[in-house]
Amino acid sequence: MYKILTLNNIAVAGLDRLPRQQYEVASEIQHPDAILLRSFKMHEMAIPSTLKAVGRAGAGVNNIPVAAMSERGIPVFNAPGANANAVKELVIAAMLMGCRQLGAAWEFARGLSGDDATISRAVEAGKKQFRGFELPGRTLGVIGLGAIGGRVANAALALGMKVIGFDPGITVEGAWQLDAAVRQASSVDEVLAAADFVTFHVPLIDATRNLINTERLARMRDNVTILNFARNGIVDDEAVVAALRSGKVAAYVCDFPSNLLKDEPRVITLPHLGASTAEAEDNCAVMVADQVRDYLENGNIRNAVNFPEVVTPRPAGTHRLTIANANVPNMVGQISSLLAQADLNILDMVNRSKGELAYSVVDVDKAIPDSVTAAIAAISGVLAVRAIP
Repeated sequence: MYKILTLNNIAVAGLDRLPRQQYEVASEIQHPDAILLRSFKMHEMAIPSTLKAVGRAGAGVNNIPVAAMSERGIPVFNAPGANANAVKELVIAAMLMGCRQLGAAWEFARGLSGDDATISRAVEAGKKQFRGFELPGRTLGVIGLGAIGGRVANAALALGMKVIGFDPGITVEGAWQLDAAVRQASSVDEVLAAADFVTFHVPLIDATRNLINTERLARMRDNVTILNFARNGIVDDEAVVAALRSGKVAAYVCDFPSNLLKDEPRVITLPHLGASTAEAEDNCAVMVADQVRDYLENGNIRNAVNFPEVVTPRPAGTHRLTIANANVPNMVGQISSLLAQADLNILDMVNRSKGELAYSVVDVDKAIPDSVTAAIAAISGVLAVRAIP
C-alpha cells in the first residue's frame, strides 16, 4: 500500500488513476511515499523521511525545493504540455484584448448611465478612443517554443500573423510540431526587434528574470503589445508601465495582478487564469498521477525536472533495483560488483545521467536482500536506493 499526500485539491480524474486497493490518498497522512500538489509552497515544509517522489499537477516547479529533493534522490515530476491548449487559447484572447482595447472599452461601457438614448449617444461619441487594429500581417514574437509556445506560434500563423521565435533548448520533437513558416531567431533581442506582439513561455530562472527591461524596451518597435502568461518576474513591470506612459508600449496583458498594474490604463491583468480550465486541470492531474504511479511501482521516470528520463519494460519474474546517485565515475562498476558478490545476475540495466545526477534501473534474477540495498546505499554519492517488490 502506497501513501499519497495531497497538498492541494487534485482533479478527481487524476486521483482515479491511483487504485484504492494499492493507494491511500489523503490531504493529511503520515509517512507519505509521494506528494501531489499544484501551487502549495513546499519550501518551508519539513520533508518526510519516507518521501520517494513529488508530482506537480502543472508545468512550473518554483514552489518546490527541487535542489533539496535532488540531494535526497527524489524525482520531481511535472506535467509539461498538459495545460498547453488552455494557455494557448488565453494568449490568443489576450492578443485580441490588447489590439482592440477590450478591457478599457468594457470599463467605459460599464460606466455609462442615463436612458438608452443617452447611452447610445455616449457610445457613438466615445467609441473612437478605442480604435484598434487587426492581427493579420502583424508579427508575433514567441520566446520559448515548447509545448505552449509552439501551439501559440502555430495558432498565430492560422490567424494570418507572421511569427518569429527563439528557444535555445528546443527539442527535436518540439521542432517537428512547429509550422515551417515560424521564423527561427538566433537571440531574444532579434525577436524583440521584429515583434509587434511578444509572448513568453519560459520558466523563471536567473537567465529569464526581467527579460523585458528598460534597455530592451528602448530597442523594441513602437506600439508593441507585451503578453506574459508564463511567470511573474519575466517582465520588469515598472519598466513596462513607464513605457506605456511614454507611449512606447501599446498594451500589456498578463496573468499577475499587482498594485502597480491593476489600475493602470492599457494594462489588463487577469487572476492567473492560464491553466484554469476543467480540461487542463484533468489533463495535468492524470499525467502526473500516471508518472508518480509508474515510478513507485516500476521505478520508471518520465518528465522529472531533476532526473533523466529512464523508462524500461519490467519482464515477469525479474526483481528490480533503482539507484539515484551523483553523476561520478565508477558508480555503475561499484553497483555491479556488489550485485555479483550477492550472486545476483543482471538481466538488464539502464543508466542515464542529467547534469550532476544519474539514475539506474537494474533487473536481476532473484529477490534482492536488504543487505545488498544497504551496501549500495553506503556507496559514496548514492542518494537513494529502492528494491521494488
